[in-house]
Amino acid sequence: MNCRSDNKIVVVLALCGNLAIAASKFVAASLTGSTAMASEGIHSLADTANELLLLYGIRRAERPADLRHPFGHGREAYFWSFIVALLIFAIGAGVSFYQGVSHLYAPHPLGNLRAVYVVIAVSFVFEGISWWAALSRIRRTKGDLGYYEAVRSSKDPTLFTVLFEDSAALLGLVAALVGTVLADVTGRPEFDAAASLAIALVLCATSFLLARETKALLIGEPAHSTLQHSILAIAGEDPAIANANGVITVQLGPNHVFVAMSAEFEDRLKTPEIESCVERVEAAVRTKHPEIVALFVKPQTRAVWQERRDRLQAASDA
Repeated sequence: MNCRSDNKIVVVLALCGNLAIAASKFVAASLTGSTAMASEGIHSLADTANELLLLYGIRRAERPADLRHPFGHGREAYFWSFIVALLIFAIGAGVSFYQGVSHLYAPHPLGNLRAVYVVIAVSFVFEGISWWAALSRIRRTKGDLGYYEAVRSSKDPTLFTVLFEDSAALLGLVAALVGTVLADVTGRPEFDAAASLAIALVLCATSFLLARETKALLIGEPAHSTLQHSILAIAGEDPAIANANGVITVQLGPNHVFVAMSAEFEDRLKTPEIESCVERVEAAVRTKHPEIVALFVKPQTRAVWQERRDRLQAASDA
């Protein structure tokens, strides 16, 4: 099973879980009048819609290149992940905040709280399964990186979007449980409304983190350094290349990378020999790294390449 199939399974699992959880939360909210449960139901319903958008983005990103999109449609995945981040804020956090404020000013007693406890317990199970599936997938691909570094360096927003959503859902369930218990023990429904406000804060933070990570990918990040080193190593093995100076890469999607390489060729070579060399290097790179959608090789001395690198470094440090 390939990486894309694994990611789709994680998203589908989250979709099914959130749909079932949303239905149970709305039933509990209607039976008890719990504001926190209503907020959590809206949260789960929004997450269900988000998973549908992620699946749509994955499907759109897999379309082949064409004349209008010569490097493929990989950034579709980034665009729809960014839309998901906005929806978490606009729908999830916004509605939860409204629910919390309105019921804080006009509290009403809760009833049949046993249903709330049952739904929270069931939701923990479903959300936990989805959360664990996403975390396990990241664990298998992160290598020696920590989880935070793995998320920051990830080029596939699908997994960390599901992981962030499920983490927010688990934290929201904790807030809902605490608010319900306090409202039950003290007889003050204001605690239930406060739980809804806490859920809104969790969703705001989640939306900000997702938007920040996805924005960086959408604007254009370089590919992993390991890929860059591999390309230079492949090029350096060709006898026609005197120096493989460096590469510039842009991540165009989870499985789409653009590469521009600077290379200094042997002075004795004629144009047909340089062309043959470029074809060999491109074939070798594409064989090892099929995610590369385009590789351009520019004949250039090491001094010229280094001068350009220095300018880029100066701009980064400014």
